[in-house]
Amino acid sequence: MLADDHELVRAGIRSLLEKISNVEIVGEVGDGREAIRLVAEHEPDVLLTDIAMPGLNGLEVTRHLTKTFPRVRVVILSMYSDEEHVYLALRAGAAGYLPKAAARQELTFAIRAVAQGDTYLSPPISQTVIRGNCHSENVRVTPLKGLSLRQTQVLQLIAKSQTTKQIALELNISVKTVEAHRTQLMDRLQIHDVPGLVRFAIKVGLVFLED
Repeated sequence: MLADDHELVRAGIRSLLEKISNVEIVGEVGDGREAIRLVAEHEPDVLLTDIAMPGLNGLEVTRHLTKTFPRVRVVILSMYSDEEHVYLALRAGAAGYLPKAAARQELTFAIRAVAQGDTYLSPPISQTVIRGNCHSENVRVTPLKGLSLRQTQVLQLIAKSQTTKQIALELNISVKTVEAHRTQLMDRLQIHDVPGLVRFAIKVGLVFLED
């Protein structure tokens, strides 16, 4: 199954997947919540998902599926290969991580690997992980590493111009909890206003300018 909010990107990925033997595309969506609904309906072996999507982002989708449908293997396809995004994806339970610039052969290998229960990281991603593990004392601690998945989700929704009440309804939490998360975000990121949070979210790729 494919999950990406850009239709042209999905079309390109679909075209590649259709050339792989023994691979069937059971569905495609452009929204995180819809992705979870369709996974429950079709229970695919593998979900290919982007990180930045409306509804729920790919990280939150991955975290949810890891708990509710552990048999479904999630592969992140992202334009970002920096340490922050890789760290959050693996922490959420992703079985694979590839840049969107990956070749068809690598996508084929990744799908087959994770479907068999293995983990696949694209070589540049593996190098990022290795550097982070082997030289942790020299690696710059990036701002996203201090955030929980819930705080990351609140940050994304703030950057999408949702009000405190809308965020509370979206995440099924109280307004006071949203306000607490926002305060914690500002404290940890050393950002003192909402426009600053928006700029930060765009910078690290949680949202895109067209969002």
